[in-house]
Amino acid sequence: MKNKRTKIFTGTPWEPKVGYARAVQVGDTAYVSGTTGTDPSGKVLAPGDAYAQTAQAIRNIESALQRLGMGLEHVVRTRIYLTDMDRWEEVAKGHAEGFGQVHPATTLVGVARLVDPEMLVEIEAEAVS
Repeated sequence: MKNKRTKIFTGTPWEPKVGYARAVQVGDTAYVSGTTGTDPSGKVLAPGDAYAQTAQAIRNIESALQRLGMGLEHVVRTRIYLTDMDRWEEVAKGHAEGFGQVHPATTLVGVARLVDPEMLVEIEAEAVS
């Protein structure tokens, strides 16, 4: 079926509250929702550490992609939302470690805050198999 949707849910409290899936695949393209540095229960990991939250967000993206039979090497675009642009280099370091060999198109945007004030960074990703 050409337009079949495969949805990945992680069980975080925001998915049912907001009405979204962690990732949706249509055809050979996967769209990963904004992903933060949280554990499976939704608890923010590494409060105050933008680098560690970036690394965890990327691990969470990778986990969702793996459930779709993809990996970070399939990512073609990321969008990074950061609450403190003065910390962009910490986020850039984490992003480069996760995607440095992939080189996706990337946008970094400063935002006032995220859903939880302890969240410093949120990352969206698009991947093509």
